[in-house]
Amino acid sequence: MAGMGVGLVGTGYMGKCHALAWNSVASVFGDVERPRLVGLAEVDTDLARRKAAELGFATSTGNWRDLLDNPEIDVISVTTPNQFHADMAIAALEAGKHVWCEKPMATSLADAERMLAAQRASGKVAVMGYNYIQNPLVRHMADLIGEGAIGDITHVRVEMDEDYMADPAEPFYWKSEAQSGYGALDDFAVHPLSLLSVLVGLPVEVMTAMAKPYADRPARDGGRRAVENHDIANVLMTFEGGLSGVLMANRSAWGRKGRIFVQIYGSNGSILYDQERMNEFQLYDRSGNPANHGFRSVLTSGHHPIYGKFIPAPGHGLGFNDLKIVECRELLSAIAGRPAHVVDFEIGLKIERAVHAMARSHAERRWIQTI
Repeated sequence: MAGMGVGLVGTGYMGKCHALAWNSVASVFGDVERPRLVGLAEVDTDLARRKAAELGFATSTGNWRDLLDNPEIDVISVTTPNQFHADMAIAALEAGKHVWCEKPMATSLADAERMLAAQRASGKVAVMGYNYIQNPLVRHMADLIGEGAIGDITHVRVEMDEDYMADPAEPFYWKSEAQSGYGALDDFAVHPLSLLSVLVGLPVEVMTAMAKPYADRPARDGGRRAVENHDIANVLMTFEGGLSGVLMANRSAWGRKGRIFVQIYGSNGSILYDQERMNEFQLYDRSGNPANHGFRSVLTSGHHPIYGKFIPAPGHGLGFNDLKIVECRELLSAIAGRPAHVVDFEIGLKIERAVHAMARSHAERRWIQTI
C-alpha cells in the first residue's frame, strides 16, 4: 500500500473535498502511507494545470482517459456530474484502478448495475462518496440501536432539505436536466438512504409523490427553459419486519442549508439527529423517574472513536471535510484488505434500486418493491 498513487477526475466542490482528503489522511490518522497525488483531469488543459497546482497533484490533463493509462495511478476519484459517473468508474475499474465515486452511482439503474458488474469482474475496491455515515455520532447512534438502547424500532422519519434551488430566478443549470437524474431523489434522497443503511436498513417497499415548485427557469442564453426533474420528493417506506418510515427531500426549502433530520422512535426511547448540528444528537430514554424524562444532548468527544484523531477536547466539533478524510481512510483500509466502514458498490446498488423504485412509484402511482 506504500504511496498509493491517486488520480482525480473533476475539481469542483466535491473534487476539492476529495483532494483535501487525499492531502490530509496520512497526517490525521498516521496508520496509512501518504498517498501520492499523481494526476488530475479537468475539462481543459489550462483549468487542469491551475487546479493541479492548487491541489497538489504532480501532473494534469484535459482528457480524463489519460489517467487510465498512467501506471503510477492505483486509485481514481470520480467527482464529475452525475451522468458521467458510470462510464468513468467502469473505465477506471477495467484499467485496473480502485475507484472512489461520488454519489449517486449513475442516472440509470442499468448503468449502476454495469458499475457493480465491472467492480466484481475487476476484483478492485469501489466505494461511494457517502461521508455522512462516517460521523462518529452516527456510528454511536447505530451502536445504541444495535444494543437495544431505545428498544425495538417502531418508526423512522428522515428529511433532507436545502435551499440552493429555492429561488425561482435562479438560472437553469445541469441539475435540472433529466440526464442528471430524477432531481431530489438521486441528488438528495440517497444521502438519508445511506444513513438508513447503517442505522435500520433500507426500505423494501415504497410509495412516492414528487413535485416541481417551479415549472421553468430563466435560460442563460435568454428566454425560459422547462425544468426536467423534480425538486421535491415525499416517500412512504416499509422495512423488513413491517417497520414504517417516511422520507422527504426538498431542494427548494428556503433557510435550510444542509439539513438531514433523522428521527428514530423505539419502544423504549427515541433518537433525533440533524446534520446542520452534526456534532450532537438527542437521546430520549423512558427508563427511570418519569419526572426527569426528556431529551438530552450527546456531544462528540474522544469517547466516540475517530473524533480524537482530529481534536483532543470534547465538544469542539468536526466538519464536512473531516468526514471526507475519514471516508478516505476507510477506502484505504478496504484496499489494504482490512475491515472498512464504507458504502461499497454492492450497497450503493441497493440504494440506487430504492431510488429507482421510488421514481417508478411516482410514475405509476402505486407501492413498488425495492428488491
